[in-house]
Amino acid sequence: MATDYDAIHVLIREVPKGEVASYGMIASLLPGVGPRQVARAMWTAPKTLAWYRIITASGAPADHSGAEEQRRRLKKEGVAFKKNGSVDWAQCRWKGPSQKWLDKSGREIEEVMEIIASWKR
Repeated sequence: MATDYDAIHVLIREVPKGEVASYGMIASLLPGVGPRQVARAMWTAPKTLAWYRIITASGAPADHSGAEEQRRRLKKEGVAFKKNGSVDWAQCRWKGPSQKWLDKSGREIEEVMEIIASWKR
């Protein structure tokens, strides 16, 4: 199945400065998309996309050549890290997409709210 990477890129743009989302969080809002597809979409992302705001579910940057650059950019934006090197989810977890994204997505607000609530479990 082909994935619409543009939809993934649009959703990643929803993650504001100082907040982070996991690959799985992004995938959970796009039917039929998994975390690995989100990771693959990063390779085709426009240079203006804040790719560094997307991290692993463990709260750490993915193990890739840009991990240190990712950590540096996140720190510059004020993202807090714990001693173990993972982000402090309580302080910087993305709160979810904007109303504008919701309206364009056609998703029911109740469904999206349930998905967002599951992120904190």
